[in-house]
Amino acid sequence: MPDLDDRDALSTFRRDLATWFRQHRRDLSWRRVRDPYAILVSEILLQQTRVEQAQGYYARFMAAFPDLATLARASEEDVLKVWAGAGYYRRARNLHQLARAVAETGLPTTAAELEDLPGIGPYTAAAVASIAFGEPVAAVDGNVRRVLARLFAVEAPNARWLRETAERFLDRADPGAWNQAVMELGSLVCTPKNPTCAACPAARFCRGKGDPERYPVRRVRRQMVVSACALVLKGGGGYVLERRDGRALGGLWGFPLEEGPSALEVLLSRYRLASARPLGTVEHAFTHKKLTIEVYAASWPGPVDDPGSRPLSVLDRKILALASVSPVP
Repeated sequence: MPDLDDRDALSTFRRDLATWFRQHRRDLSWRRVRDPYAILVSEILLQQTRVEQAQGYYARFMAAFPDLATLARASEEDVLKVWAGAGYYRRARNLHQLARAVAETGLPTTAAELEDLPGIGPYTAAAVASIAFGEPVAAVDGNVRRVLARLFAVEAPNARWLRETAERFLDRADPGAWNQAVMELGSLVCTPKNPTCAACPAARFCRGKGDPERYPVRRVRRQMVVSACALVLKGGGGYVLERRDGRALGGLWGFPLEEGPSALEVLLSRYRLASARPLGTVEHAFTHKKLTIEVYAASWPGPVDDPGSRPLSVLDRKILALASVSPVP
């Protein structure tokens, strides 16, 4: 097996991967442009969204906010409404803040400067700097971590080793294409489960190909299961909606909701109601917890909102769907 510590072997590896990428790269909207803003939007979306899903959200967002200036002028509520469905809404709020910070000057061109902006971590900064501006800096995401761990059969690669190895492999003549090639390899071939080693352009260099799923050791994520209640209060032409707070859904609007064993009592007390009728159950999973929500309903004589005019989360769209098919007393 060729040793990637050897200069000639590394050169061959770079050539083989670059050839594979030219032949197999996906035709993605943000790869057809050189606009740094468009590349930034795509990278923000891809932080927590699969490529297949991100394409639709990307097209919608770029149609509404085609440049930094347009995004900077928009209200946060308008931004969240366009982002609705993509999840992880803090990304949208940070992107909006970023646009307001650099609308006059334009995006910085280096990873170090980009990382100082809201919502930009080391990976996103390196990806944008290399792809949009050609800075020779390696981008390390989950795909890159998996590819490098398997190439060297490392079960638990630490951050320093990953960064140093990625920098050593980087093709400084075309860093943007190289970073995308390694990520594409991890996304299409060197997948977490059932990788297609026979189709891998790096197979002859890979020390982990005999048992690829062993590398790297998978991180176990524990998800809390939480009970909650939501209250659907329907009046003439709409529903009572509350503005959400917090990191996950802050800035969005939704139905009154409380977690915990006394959630229904808290909601009834808040709106001075004696009772509410059960409508059904809605389940929704966040990264760190899974909510099982008992939904209750009552009529409401006071002011209401039109949910179509507010940015709602996927969670609240589920509640709205349930309320739409279940008559509210």
